[in-house]
Amino acid sequence: MFVEWIIHECCRCGPHNVKRHPLPSFFTWNETLNLHQTSHAAVPWADPQRQLACQTWLESLAATQGVLPQTLRIASADASFRRYLRVDSQRGASLIVMDAPPDKENCEPFVKVAQLMKAAGLKAPEVLAWDAPQGFMLLTDLGDQTMMSAIDAQNPQANHGLYMQAVDVLIAWQLSSKPGVLPPYDEALLQRELSLFPDWYLTRHRGLQVEGKMRSTLDNTFQTLVARNLAAPSVFVHRDFMPRNLMMPTGQDGALGVLDFQDAVYGPVTYDVASLMRDAFLTWEEDFVLDITIRYWEKARKVGLLDFEDWHQDFGAFYRAVEWMGLQRHLKVAGIFARLTLRDGKEKYLADAPRFIAYIRATASRYIELKPLLRLIEEVEGTDGVTGFAFGRL
Repeated sequence: MFVEWIIHECCRCGPHNVKRHPLPSFFTWNETLNLHQTSHAAVPWADPQRQLACQTWLESLAATQGVLPQTLRIASADASFRRYLRVDSQRGASLIVMDAPPDKENCEPFVKVAQLMKAAGLKAPEVLAWDAPQGFMLLTDLGDQTMMSAIDAQNPQANHGLYMQAVDVLIAWQLSSKPGVLPPYDEALLQRELSLFPDWYLTRHRGLQVEGKMRSTLDNTFQTLVARNLAAPSVFVHRDFMPRNLMMPTGQDGALGVLDFQDAVYGPVTYDVASLMRDAFLTWEEDFVLDITIRYWEKARKVGLLDFEDWHQDFGAFYRAVEWMGLQRHLKVAGIFARLTLRDGKEKYLADAPRFIAYIRATASRYIELKPLLRLIEEVEGTDGVTGFAFGRL
């Protein structure tokens, strides 16, 4: 078995000496603007009435929050209709304004999850003021340097400390979990996410008719993926836990900040660590992925998060589950990125599709149950793609 071979090689050679082939080269695209840009960029408004509403709302906060409305500027945008602005305060610190049109974005989950993260001891934005009917929110500012921007992509081990900080944040988040608080990451949601791959990546992007053998292959693969992933223990799941959504420490506070958590659910414990190490915007070679994943596993099992089957004593069993969870995420994100490009005009997302296809190939090539999916991907993408690692196929 592939995973047992990894464990053997790591024990024999150490995780840094395992032979591997690199996946596609490091690529990152972050819509977050740098400090110089945000200091001078005027805020564009498609709707003058919304601009006036925001200005009026900010002026009403001048007395209670010390906001200086004239300093409003762009901070960042994300993959939704939500965007973030930065504004100075009379106290000298900057604050963040969330602009989320209520007809397109529901802010209630953001507020709820922010409170859960604070209760878990995590550093998340604090909601200072919220105009729910208009979709404006005033938040504390966690700074403008993401973990992604601090990463040295050419020297994996230079980032070891950062990733261990991220692991500690993730463990704290998972330990605070309680059932019935967040929406369940259930079969319906998993299947809905997986459907994005045939609906948007294959049909809309590749121009294929998903029917017959292709439809059957996808249906069978998706059914197996969902069953395997739902068998895992459930915890709070961030759903996009990666360096782009983690903020570097500011001031004397040494903790990483956490952003973009509004879609959190209660689901498989394997999801967020798969998201962290199989990033949507950068690729690490397998030795570094194993190194951090093993360290997460060691910490998680000590605090009782992996008391399931033999996961607490068999890293190989746990790693297989992480890979299967990662495969579900990669299929979903490939579909999401196609939709962001084709429907929303955000072209840079789909430019990163080769990373996800490489992830999908690499995982599908290791497990006999996934061979039909591998053949499907090779028919769609060609057989000359990078499979990921020099471990051979089952």
